[in-house]
Amino acid sequence: MSESLGYLLQGFAAAATWYNLLYCLIGVAFGMMVGVLPGLGPSAGTALLLPLTFGMGPASSIIMLAGIYYVAMYGGTITSVLVNIPGESASVITCMEGYPLAQKGRAGVALGVAAIGSFIGGTIAMIGLVFVGPFVASQALKFGPPEYFCLMVMGMTMVVGLMGKSLVKGMTSAFLGLALSLVGLDNSSGIARFTLGTDYLLSGLDFICLAIGLFGLSEIFLSLEADLHSEVTIPPIKGLFPAKEERPIVAKSILRGTVLGFLIGLVPGTNSVIPTILSYSLEKKLSKHPEKFGTGVVEGVSGPETANNAYCGGSLIPLFTLGIPTSPTIAILLGAFVMHGLQPGPMLFQENPDVVWAVIASMFIGNTLLLFMNLPMAGFWAKLTHVPNRIMFPIIIVLCLVGTYSINNSVMDVVMTFLFGILGYLMKKGDFPIAPIILTFVLGDIMESTLVQSMTMFRGDAVQFVQRPICAVMLLITAAVLVVSILTTAKRRATYGDEEIEM
Repeated sequence: MSESLGYLLQGFAAAATWYNLLYCLIGVAFGMMVGVLPGLGPSAGTALLLPLTFGMGPASSIIMLAGIYYVAMYGGTITSVLVNIPGESASVITCMEGYPLAQKGRAGVALGVAAIGSFIGGTIAMIGLVFVGPFVASQALKFGPPEYFCLMVMGMTMVVGLMGKSLVKGMTSAFLGLALSLVGLDNSSGIARFTLGTDYLLSGLDFICLAIGLFGLSEIFLSLEADLHSEVTIPPIKGLFPAKEERPIVAKSILRGTVLGFLIGLVPGTNSVIPTILSYSLEKKLSKHPEKFGTGVVEGVSGPETANNAYCGGSLIPLFTLGIPTSPTIAILLGAFVMHGLQPGPMLFQENPDVVWAVIASMFIGNTLLLFMNLPMAGFWAKLTHVPNRIMFPIIIVLCLVGTYSINNSVMDVVMTFLFGILGYLMKKGDFPIAPIILTFVLGDIMESTLVQSMTMFRGDAVQFVQRPICAVMLLITAAVLVVSILTTAKRRATYGDEEIEM
């Protein structure tokens, strides 16, 4: 514990340098913007800023991208409360109580408890990361190539199996991502694979092109189907704190939301929507006046918003310690680590402590910035919704393509980004999950290398995987997840019919 605190203090020293503070501020501000603007969100926002990190130091780039991740969660709260428009999916629940509170003239209270809950939940989750992360990493040091391979398979299966309505669609996306990761030269033999005879593909597909296209451009293409004109009325913001009799209720909801969000963040395959829904349901169940839910109750805002941000801290533990992303945005962060020559996993805390502890320290700073930027500036951020989409979307598209081009000065990168944007748009229209593509694309090289190393150790005898206890347990979990996914899909088919759920 004392060792972790010592590293954390060193992390604060690194995070407090003027340039890292600047990058943290940029990440927080941009995260607020993408959270406020409907159609974007943490995944798209993180992907959009990836090109700017090229040439930056590893710590500075991850600090900026992580700031987008955890702050975008709160950004969507502002428009949910003021204009009943969720900036991102996790804020949908906030609309149910936040907007009725605003209609009663209590918009300030709704935003206040959301900001305070987000700050407390995010800070406590970061404390959990400080103490739990190194312990998990030390235990994972016992892993060899076979354990790593089985861990990657388990993490990939959990994300695929627990995401989306159709297991088949999830697996299709996962295998597509694996296929894309094989493009280029084979690491073992040097043989060109799937290059279509072009030199451009010899080095493989660029992660930034893939991420910006699938997450950023595809969301904009979808939004272009909607009305490009937006006119909203922002209610006045008065008083940021709940009434005296409401404060104990809010405090308890914040505590419950923190625990719930943190624990769910540890589970691969979840997303920020799950803890908000569970928190809202829990608050309603424990309330002495459940009939008031839906009419504007403060605990219906504070609980889910706290769970939302606590989830962010919890979800970083599997990433930092095991190299397993638990959500689409975390998968993009994993890609950013790899892009900067870092490999999240058990050795990250030993080989790159300066980076990982600076990032953790920056999150404490970012949560504080979130609190001070939003309580007095909520009205300013909400005014971003006044910018018509017909103006905002072309600007974002141009910035995406210019940023992509600037990395390698390659027109082909721009073309590939646009093609992946069209692919992402078509997949979302067909209800295919996007996250498995990013996950398996990032993990593909690692899975391939650990599989080759394992089969070399086993002299080609794959049966030895199940003879290693840790591998056997993870393979059993993988099989269990697949079985549960199949049974769940079959149950939905029986309940709703073929029109509602596909197998």
